[in-house]
Amino acid sequence: MKIAVPMYVREKDKAVLEAAAPGAEFVYGKDAAALQGAEVIIGNVSPKKLAGLTSLKWLQLNSAGADAYCRPGILAPQVQLTNSTGAYGQALSEHMLALLLSLQKKLYLYHQNQLQHQWKDEGEVTSLEGATVVIVGFGDIGRAFGRLCRLLGAHVIGIRRHRGAVPPDADEMGTLEDLPRFLARADVVASVLPGTPETTHLYDGKLFQAMKPGAFFLNCGRGNAVVQEDLARALTEGHLGGAALDVTDPEPLPADSPLWDVPNLLMTPHISGEHHLAQTWDKVAAIAARNLKHYLAGEPLENVVDRETGYKKSI
Repeated sequence: MKIAVPMYVREKDKAVLEAAAPGAEFVYGKDAAALQGAEVIIGNVSPKKLAGLTSLKWLQLNSAGADAYCRPGILAPQVQLTNSTGAYGQALSEHMLALLLSLQKKLYLYHQNQLQHQWKDEGEVTSLEGATVVIVGFGDIGRAFGRLCRLLGAHVIGIRRHRGAVPPDADEMGTLEDLPRFLARADVVASVLPGTPETTHLYDGKLFQAMKPGAFFLNCGRGNAVVQEDLARALTEGHLGGAALDVTDPEPLPADSPLWDVPNLLMTPHISGEHHLAQTWDKVAAIAARNLKHYLAGEPLENVVDRETGYKKSI
């Protein structure tokens, strides 16, 4: 059995994967020759490269997001698709917390002042203690961020697709249809939504105006969830207190995009995940190795993606 591994791998990742499938042929790299003839692919590749891979039976993504692979015609119906849900909660939640605290404590303004050699007081700041945080997309990443916010004294409201019991990482729960009524209470709105037709351009001028004046907005999900012109307007006109984006639409963000010069906006170039945190990649490799063992034993795989929704299937 040929297993192609196009994702970033360290030597210890190779050892973990190869121990899960003794005797299999492992080929590392993203070139066409490495992918050709593979029964299993572990790692994200350009969807265009999947065309013509007639031997492929299972694609294990190194990402949690799977929307690019759920479009019609990308994968044959019989090809199993799994993702790495569960690997990114720590990395993204810590990144989001760092961005939020930088906004609340105005650290980005003080850094700008430092570069200009200015000793200047930027005035009042805010705290997570007693704040209401609405987290849109309350999966693994959203729950991890909710835990951090609650530890710092925030009241956490989670938003997910289906109604159910309130998990220990939140104080209240709702669905997307409840979002408008929660926005007026939110001091912080954090989005970690995947890319789906339902979430495209969800955050428009109407939703930003529904948010509490002075609130902060974070997006570490998908860039196309935000109408960027509307976000820029809400910040420029002073309705929002600040925003932080790790994702934009398109990526990379063009040099002439007006977002670069919007006040009170922090941006990072989609680096909160991937292999930037070593622990994340340990988890990605572990998920792939467990699934390899399941696959070889003919057992159900973990993190199977529902191609209709782009989400991990519920068990």
